[in-house]
Amino acid sequence: MPKMTERERLAKIEADQRNLAQEAETVRRGLRAQYGKVATELAVERLSEREFRDVLAQAIRVGGSAALAALKALPAASDDPPARGLPVKTGAAARGKSGATPPPGSEAGGASQATVQP
Repeated sequence: MPKMTERERLAKIEADQRNLAQEAETVRRGLRAQYGKVATELAVERLSEREFRDVLAQAIRVGGSAALAALKALPAASDDPPARGLPVKTGAAARGKSGATPPPGSEAGGASQATVQP
């Protein structure tokens, strides 16, 4: 076999690179499809799409072992998913202090409130 010129050698290397890149992309897509099938077996509907993406992105960013260790250290969430899109009352609104005058006979804001002993 005659010796290849530098130009022929470079063309072969570039063709090999393209083929390897194409093969890597094919394998990557197959692996991602396989992981996608795993996700169909999980209760992902308890997360928003953004939460799902963020959890996976952060787990990939820090590495699987570190992400698992951090997540396992957290307490388990309740079985009831939180209501989405509903405002959570905090501060004065949660305590019923909206600035309105309480109706007569109510105990809201009056000095006649009894302290509840446990």
